[in-house]
Amino acid sequence: MHESSASAKDDSIDEKRSLDQSAIVTKPVKSGHDDDHPLESAEALGIDEKRLLRKMDFCIIPWLALLYLLNFLDRATIGNAKLYGLETDLRITDRQYLIALTCFFFPYALFEPPSNIMLKKLKPSRWLSFLILCWGIVLVMHGVIKDYGSLVTFSKPCESYLDFSKPDFILVSRFICPGNWYKRSELGTRVAFFFTSATVAGAFGGLLAAAIAEMDGIGGKKGWEWIFIIEGLLTVVVGIVSPWMVHDFPDTARFLNERERQFVIERLQADQQFSAGGEKFQMKYIKQCLKDVKTYLAMAIYMGFDGPLFAFSLFLPTIINQLGYTSTAANLLSVPVYAWGCLVTLFVGFFGDRIGERAYLNMALFAGGMVGYIILIASRKPALSYFACFLGASGIYPLIPNSVAWVSANTEGSYKRSAVLGMAIGWGNLNGAVSSNVYRAEDKPWYSLGHGIVLAYIVIGFFSSWILRIVLKAENARRERGERDEVIGDPEINAEKGVRVYERVEAAKIDKGDFWSGFRYTL
Repeated sequence: MHESSASAKDDSIDEKRSLDQSAIVTKPVKSGHDDDHPLESAEALGIDEKRLLRKMDFCIIPWLALLYLLNFLDRATIGNAKLYGLETDLRITDRQYLIALTCFFFPYALFEPPSNIMLKKLKPSRWLSFLILCWGIVLVMHGVIKDYGSLVTFSKPCESYLDFSKPDFILVSRFICPGNWYKRSELGTRVAFFFTSATVAGAFGGLLAAAIAEMDGIGGKKGWEWIFIIEGLLTVVVGIVSPWMVHDFPDTARFLNERERQFVIERLQADQQFSAGGEKFQMKYIKQCLKDVKTYLAMAIYMGFDGPLFAFSLFLPTIINQLGYTSTAANLLSVPVYAWGCLVTLFVGFFGDRIGERAYLNMALFAGGMVGYIILIASRKPALSYFACFLGASGIYPLIPNSVAWVSANTEGSYKRSAVLGMAIGWGNLNGAVSSNVYRAEDKPWYSLGHGIVLAYIVIGFFSSWILRIVLKAENARRERGERDEVIGDPEINAEKGVRVYERVEAAKIDKGDFWSGFRYTL
């Protein structure tokens, strides 16, 4: 990756410009080391950078990971409850169950972009905590439903609360992603630790559901009802505590002193994250998002793993159950699958930060997922199919942090990043409406149709990652050749030329974000 020119170089260019010059075309200058400026600041401010990073990790990541764990755990609750008689007790058909799952995803996708942008304008620690609390309350109410109508009725407020709080991807994009806390080269490992809570939730969810189901009959309630109630109450408690545990942004972080806040912002700006010091909302950021081809390729990549993700998390216990195992055994056998996915996710996050080749990692993971689902389609042996579930997990879950890190690192400007991630995640979630309907009862026990559709999603993700890498590499080459250089000069003198003229290089950086000629995309 080629880095942008250092601020000192930019200033020297500005000093050379006189008011009577018609224009100066600036070319991106490659700095020797993108850490030079922040390291000097750290020494001047008396700050131990590594110790500060550990402090940030400890104060930011664990609680956000817990929120995502609960988010993912609560979403998968209905899949676990299904194994303990939900359909029988509510007297619903398999088709009605699938419809209840489907209606979840439309508002989920619809509210994603505006929610991602609103979170920048509102105070996240309070807004998210309030909505998480509401989500927990509605989940508890699922424990008192008596028929299909009440299932769908309670699902709708659940959707809205979860959609607007959305503490999984939004927390990543608003708190962990570039422009907020970490440099681009540090992002993959942190996001991986964050997203391993998804696989932990899958494993823990199966164990928890199996344990809670033993409460069957207590208080006159079924085991599946207690699953909703207990997990919902846990979410309520966490929502009450969250306002004191979630830190909004570096400039207001309670665990940082003034020197540390200044240093965190400086090191981000030196990492080509020009909006780290703050920016005001303008519609041009939304327009930049809509006009950027990278946005639509990111949507296709998210589609490639989000569709399989929802299908996998909602139906893994059912798939294992139909391979000949009891409900409790199916839940317990899902634990090793998620544990494996957790380990692979951590490895990919760590490895991705070291090599920086996130496109190749994406393609390798998608390829592994393809192999897993091809085996699931062809296999008629339970043991082989169970093994293929491990390949599926390792080809789905690690893609989330790697793709989030890749897309975020290549999108500069906090509002543009919010819009891009909002569109990508919203579109990805919308495909959950499809993947939640592909595992039909008439296709059991091998579910060839469902596996085939999930495989198609993975193929889309593979080729979208490949195309995005080609696009980014070509754009970097154009900037190296000077085809994207800005004009630095006097705006009034050059106005009649019909070319956008910037007074200073710094102004071009802020205005253009990742479209600035000195910005280099990571591959």
